[in-house]
Amino acid sequence: HRRYGRLQKEGLVLPEIVFIDGGAGQVARAQAALDALEIGCIQLCGVAKGTARRPGLEMLHIPGWAVPRQLDDDDPALLVIQEIRDEAHRFAITGHRARRGKARQESDLDGISGIGPKRRVALLRAFGGLRGIRDAGMEDLQRVEGIHLELAQRIYDFFHVGRA
Repeated sequence: HRRYGRLQKEGLVLPEIVFIDGGAGQVARAQAALDALEIGCIQLCGVAKGTARRPGLEMLHIPGWAVPRQLDDDDPALLVIQEIRDEAHRFAITGHRARRGKARQESDLDGISGIGPKRRVALLRAFGGLRGIRDAGMEDLQRVEGIHLELAQRIYDFFHVGRA
């Protein structure tokens, strides 16, 4: 919605066709978004897995068609559509993994003054995770390399008293 609104506002070229990963419901939502922007020049094509959910049995959903259609196995258009769909999936999965990886690198420990990446890793290794750190006593925390008395107190307070 934002992308096509910006393209339209800036007078840039709009695509002639947009493939939607999904069936009639997703196509209807995309059509509603284009209608809200008063864009009528883009053809939508929903690509949904068939009932058997196997490659080659994709159903095409086009606004205005009463019934979705399935292309023949040997239709060159089917191969192009499958490649487009597979690339869209690859792009989405890569983005999801990057976001998940970034979230995994962030930790509650980042909110404690004096805990950087090295100390965070040392704590996680020593205690096996946040639960182990939370359950650790002051003496246990101080046994970790780089954790002095004051920092151990901050870590302990973070998990038991409130945010340090």
